[in-house]
Amino acid sequence: MVGWLRNVWLAVYTVVQGLRVTLRYGVSTYRADRGTFTHRFEYPEKPVPVAPRYRGFHRFDLTTCIGCDQCAKACPVDCIYIGKERVTQGKGFRITGFSIDYTKCIFCALCVEPCPVDCIFMGATHDLSCYSRDGCIVDFSRLPLEVAWGRATLNPTAVAESKVIVAPVHGGPNQQPSASGNG
Repeated sequence: MVGWLRNVWLAVYTVVQGLRVTLRYGVSTYRADRGTFTHRFEYPEKPVPVAPRYRGFHRFDLTTCIGCDQCAKACPVDCIYIGKERVTQGKGFRITGFSIDYTKCIFCALCVEPCPVDCIFMGATHDLSCYSRDGCIVDFSRLPLEVAWGRATLNPTAVAESKVIVAPVHGGPNQQPSASGNG
């Protein structure tokens, strides 16, 4: 019984000691003028400043992708799905889908290095919030090119609007301009 009471006392004592250290640092570093995150950065309206080498949501250039699957092979969690079909005239592939499942992605940037044409890189988008898991799967071939390649922000609204598009907006470097009329 004495051993049990000693263990209880030791547990309570170590928790109180840890809380004392936490409170001491919390009080000594407190600044009233610091404000909250949303007061400092005006987050939903203005983008959050990120470091130059920040690994945010991917950017993808569908017009230069050759469908080599190197990024999908390098991904350690298999979150990149590439749909492609062989071109009838000439050589190469036509991209029919390029999806990344952000419920699996660990933002390691291992998919960026092996790309021979540099069509994928890590962007600076900070947030892609959604209410369903379906919203976390982004098909870059259905997004408008200016959103997918990074001249606009990758946001949940653009991703939701891309879900209703059935054909890719561009077939890649091997697409014939007269094939779909929008390339």
